[in-house]
Amino acid sequence: MKHALLISLTAAAAVLGGCVVAPAPYGRPYYREPVIVAPPPPRVEYPGPPPVTGYIWIGGNWNWVGNRHEWAPGHWEAPRPGYNWVPRNWERDGDRWRQSGGRWEEDRGRREREWDRGRDREREHGRERGRGRDRDDRD
Repeated sequence: MKHALLISLTAAAAVLGGCVVAPAPYGRPYYREPVIVAPPPPRVEYPGPPPVTGYIWIGGNWNWVGNRHEWAPGHWEAPRPGYNWVPRNWERDGDRWRQSGGRWEEDRGRREREWDRGRDREREHGRERGRGRDRDDRD
């Protein structure tokens, strides 16, 4: 009796061990195939204060679930230095609609802005030194 139970449990473990339940990808999933039904207008959300200073609000959006649009509410998220949030949106594709997924994209202009700020600081510093020398030369 015990031997049969042990064999049954071992067989069940072997069969179920092949079943893998993968978690959903980070964030809310979105439907990639074109949809015939246009999305409703975005809902108005009142996010309130962030849970931590510096967090950014990721607005909600309509997802296509099954055979209908379903609202996914917005949420607060920690910023990612060097990245910008690109929100999800629906785009017309002929007589259908496609959703592009929200994502963090590298801020390619960031390096250029940092370089410009550094150059501006050098200019300001150089001008201040130049003004000082000019005053000293006048004495």
